[in-house]
Amino acid sequence: MIVKILIAVVVIILLLVVVVATRPSAFRVERSATIAAPPERLFDKVNDLRAWTAWSAYEKKDPDMKRTYGGPPAGVGSTYAWAGDGNIGEGRMTIERSERPSLVEIKLEFFKPFKGTNKATLTFAPVAGGTKVNWVMDGRYNFISKGVSLVMDMDKMIGADFEASLAELKAQAESATTAGVGVGAAAAAD
Repeated sequence: MIVKILIAVVVIILLLVVVVATRPSAFRVERSATIAAPPERLFDKVNDLRAWTAWSAYEKKDPDMKRTYGGPPAGVGSTYAWAGDGNIGEGRMTIERSERPSLVEIKLEFFKPFKGTNKATLTFAPVAGGTKVNWVMDGRYNFISKGVSLVMDMDKMIGADFEASLAELKAQAESATTAGVGVGAAAAAD
């Protein structure tokens, strides 16, 4: 009887290994929002990593986290490192590409609780009534994270944070627009 149980356990483990090994190695999380503000204003809030404290949902997850900034104040080479509790872990963002007012590309490194490196890209495209902001994170799963992805949906977890961040960015940018600076006037001023 014990031999049959051991054989069944080994077969289940092997099946699980096969299932995990055949999972996709890459993932992509993408969210967007249309914001009634000019691309330049939104670009500036993203291109300056210090400005993220005002709108990023991650900032609210651990108000006591430690932040360290490096490089230039904004744009290529600007860095933002954080160390916090289990909700946000530890990592660093580095702006690798910055094209005003349309694109910010960030190398996103995680050190804790799991190591990983992803790419985050935020684009800003003029549309009727404002700007379409698109936030994409591309990454790769290792074997363990493929296994974790069987029970945790990366798109739902990170996507919810992207949605909350974009909603806050929208609220702040649109309140600045309605506070006396219209979209057209702001675009001309920028």
